[in-house]
Amino acid sequence: MSDDLLRRLKVHGSVPAHIAIIMDGNGRWARGRALPRPLGHHAGMRAVREVIQGCLDSGVGVLTLFAFSQENWQRPAVEVDALMGLLEEYIAREVDNLRARSVSVRVLGDLERLAPGARKAVDWIVAQTAGGQELALNLCISYSARAEIVGAARQLAEEAVAGRIVPAEIDEEAIARRLYTAPWPDPDLLIRTSGEMRISNFLLWQLAYAELYVTPVLWPDFTRRHLFEAILEFQRRDRRFGRVPV
Repeated sequence: MSDDLLRRLKVHGSVPAHIAIIMDGNGRWARGRALPRPLGHHAGMRAVREVIQGCLDSGVGVLTLFAFSQENWQRPAVEVDALMGLLEEYIAREVDNLRARSVSVRVLGDLERLAPGARKAVDWIVAQTAGGQELALNLCISYSARAEIVGAARQLAEEAVAGRIVPAEIDEEAIARRLYTAPWPDPDLLIRTSGEMRISNFLLWQLAYAELYVTPVLWPDFTRRHLFEAILEFQRRDRRFGRVPV
């Protein structure tokens, strides 16, 4: 089934250069099976593998995953500790496979808040996968879009005070160059699983013209087939960017 969808999307048009995903529904997946919430997050690791492979198969160049928000630090300590442990487990288990498939990993967010073990693991996977050319994988951890924009504004203010930039030179491009995602194009497609209709403080600047695709599928159940369905829907959209068709 997924192979047929892959053939169709390759025939129907260009694929998104950059896909962003809000990976939602791990807790509900676990609750529906009478399991502890951390087991839902663990089950979501399979879906991460699925979408990475799906992006490689379809030719998507950039994949950005919302893994852990700054607001998530307010969750119960046992769940936060489990998520940090899962991050370390994911890195240890997947780094060789990602490097072999030429996937370069970057981690975006306030990494100073990570526990020492998690921070060491993050730095290690970034170093080990540097130079990958097939897919840029961005993991948003301890991430807040508002904080990201505030950081860009603060950097511009400091540069203005130092005389390296004048206020008249501050435009959209100047702000974009100071965001975490500066090396990559803005997302063309945002996917949110679990059916929730919000973007949850994720890439607020970068999603200005992204196509939105919401699916009721819970994240641990998300597969390559679901990814390809989202891309096919994207290919059916008429993207005008505020312009009127001629």
